[in-house]
Amino acid sequence: MGIVTVTIRSLSFVSNEVANHYTQGSLGDRIEAGLKQTVADNSAVTIDDLAPVDEFHIGGRSASVHLFDQLNLSPEDKVLDVGAGIGGTARFVAQTYGSDVTGIDLTPEFCEVADRLSNLVGLGDKVNVIEGSALDMPFEDDSFSVAYMMHVGMNIEDKTALYKEIRRVLKPGGILAVYDVLQGPNFEQITFPVPWATVPETSFLATADEMQKHLRNAGYSIDSVADRTEFAKEFFAAIIPPPGGTPPPLGIHLIIGNEAPTKLKNMVVNINAGLCGPWEIIARK
Repeated sequence: MGIVTVTIRSLSFVSNEVANHYTQGSLGDRIEAGLKQTVADNSAVTIDDLAPVDEFHIGGRSASVHLFDQLNLSPEDKVLDVGAGIGGTARFVAQTYGSDVTGIDLTPEFCEVADRLSNLVGLGDKVNVIEGSALDMPFEDDSFSVAYMMHVGMNIEDKTALYKEIRRVLKPGGILAVYDVLQGPNFEQITFPVPWATVPETSFLATADEMQKHLRNAGYSIDSVADRTEFAKEFFAAIIPPPGGTPPPLGIHLIIGNEAPTKLKNMVVNINAGLCGPWEIIARK
């Protein structure tokens, strides 16, 4: 695996509230228990077997394919996953495009599970997820050719600072791909809790125009912007179980925790009402 030089930097920006929101306890054990119910041979688990739980963003694998097929990734790319979660998207990128992926996440349990699952599917030498803050990353300048964020900015208020820090570690001409939930009209009517925030105080959605302004203020040029809200509506219509239905052994409910039905229901209601929705933005240093 390509080595990215790491320096010791302060993690004073780490938000305990956000980390606690995502910490469930015994997540790795619960995922492996789900695998025992869905995979015939647990000694030969693949990223496809993990897909139902692995990519914790609206649209899952299909959303990842749609975004990353636009980036022309190759084995030569050194890729940064900002807010890597349990590493599902990083494993998809490593497996599909051959790139080495370094992830960073401020939730210790996610980092532990990410490494555990990467080793389980034989990608431990291609994917490495470390604990840390996206606002103060322990990487040298100009370390990565591509960076991406999948549903991360919703928890970070100072987006210009976030994008500046990512730009610092991108090589000249490097790409930043963002897939985030953005604010729609009448956003103040949004219902909580949602998957990214239990209370409004830890939710920091921006509009599409504001996102582009933050990126330009951080020194990027914008390559493309795409509203994926209709895609999200179709995705949730297909996966939300009927009332009283039993969730599958593997799914994002394992990550969201006991409030999963309420959080998912609220998100679907909010998206269908036009209060928020996912967007893609591809920018360049």
